[in-house]
Amino acid sequence: MRKRSLVAAPGGGSYLLPFVLITSLFLLWGFAHGLLDVLNKHFQGVFTMSKAESGLVQFSTYIAYFLMALPAGAFMRRYGYRRGIILGLSLFAAGAFGFIPAAFLHASTPFLIALFVIACGLCILETAANPYVTVLGPSEGAAQRLNLSQSFNGLGWILGPFVGGLLIFGAPEGDALALAKPYILVGSVVLVVALLFFFTRLPEVKREESEEATAIATSADSLPLLRQGQFVRSVMAQFCYCAAQTGIFSFFINYVTEADASISNLQASRILAFGGMALFMIGRLTGSAAMRWLAPRRLLAMYALLSALCMGLVITSWGTLSLYALYLSFFFMSIMFPTIFALGLEGVGVNQTKKASSFIVMGVAGGAFSPMLMGYIGETTMAVGFVVPLCAFLYILYFALRCK
Repeated sequence: MRKRSLVAAPGGGSYLLPFVLITSLFLLWGFAHGLLDVLNKHFQGVFTMSKAESGLVQFSTYIAYFLMALPAGAFMRRYGYRRGIILGLSLFAAGAFGFIPAAFLHASTPFLIALFVIACGLCILETAANPYVTVLGPSEGAAQRLNLSQSFNGLGWILGPFVGGLLIFGAPEGDALALAKPYILVGSVVLVVALLFFFTRLPEVKREESEEATAIATSADSLPLLRQGQFVRSVMAQFCYCAAQTGIFSFFINYVTEADASISNLQASRILAFGGMALFMIGRLTGSAAMRWLAPRRLLAMYALLSALCMGLVITSWGTLSLYALYLSFFFMSIMFPTIFALGLEGVGVNQTKKASSFIVMGVAGGAFSPMLMGYIGETTMAVGFVVPLCAFLYILYFALRCK
C-alpha cells in the first residue's frame, strides 16, 4: 500500500500551498524570539539591570501568552484560522514599529510595552499555526508535520541573535535606533506576509476520519479537557519546556562570557546563532525524520533525559565540557515544543482541538517566570541558575513516559 503524503488532502488533493504559507509564520516568530536573547544581555548594560531584572524582557513577552491564549482560541473558533493569522500579524507589526518611538524615550518601559504587543500577536499566530499544521494532512503524520514546520522556526532562532547581535552590539556608540533597527526590519517583512494572507484563501480543514475514528472523536469531545490526563500533563510539560528553553536562551550569553572572559557579547551572540541555534534547527530536522521509525513519545523521553544530563554538566561548571553540554542541550530540546503540542492534542476530539491548543499555548507562560528566577539564583554565579531547566526537563521526561 502506497504511503500517503504528509500534506495529502481528502479526495486526493494536496495542502502543500497552505502548509508552505503557514510554515513561513514559524520562521517569523522564531526570529522575534531569537532577538529577545540579545535584548536580555543588552538591557543589563544599557539600563543597568541585574540579571533578575533583565528577565522582564522575557516576562513582558511570555506573560502575553498566558493572557491572550484563550481569547485567541475563542477568536479563531468564531472567525477561523485565516482571520486569526491576519490579526496576529497586524499586532506583530504594530509592536515591532513601536520600537521606533521607544528608542527616543531612553527608558526600558516603552520597549517592554512594545514587546508585550508583539507577543500578543505571536500568541495568536502560534495558537492558529500549531493546530492548523496538525490537520493539514493525515492524522498519523501530525507530529512529524509539526516538527518539520518548527524546523523553520529554528532557522528564525538562528537569524534572530545573529541579526540582533550585528545591529545592536555592533552599532556605533550613540546610535539611538540601534535597538529599533532589527524590529523595523522584521516589522516590514511581517506587513508583506500579512498582505499575502489577506489575498490568499486558506481551507478550514478537519481531519479525515473513518467511522471508527469519528466515534472516538465524538467520545473525546464529550469528555471535558480537564479530565483528560495526557492533555493536562501536556499543558504542564509545555510550561516546563518553555521555562527551560527561555531560561537557557536568555542566559546563554551570560554563561559563555562568564565561563570564558575572552569572549565578547558580540562573539557570544554569534556562537548562540551559529552554534546553539544551528544545533536547535538541526535537531528539529533530524527529529522530524527520526519520527518515521521512532514513536514521538519515545524520542521525547530520550531527549528529555539527555537534556537533563546536559544541565547537570552545565551546573557543575567543568570548563569546556560544560560549554559543549550547553551547546548540545539546544539539539536535544529542539523537538520538545512541537512534540508535546502534538501529543497533548492526541485524543482530545476534533471539536475541541482549537480550545485545547489554546490551553497548551498558555503553557508558554513558563518563559515569563524562569529568566527572573534563574537570574535571581544565578546573580553571582550563572551556572547555579541552570538548576531551573534541569527540574523542567525531569518533568518532561515524566510526561513522555506517561504518554500512551
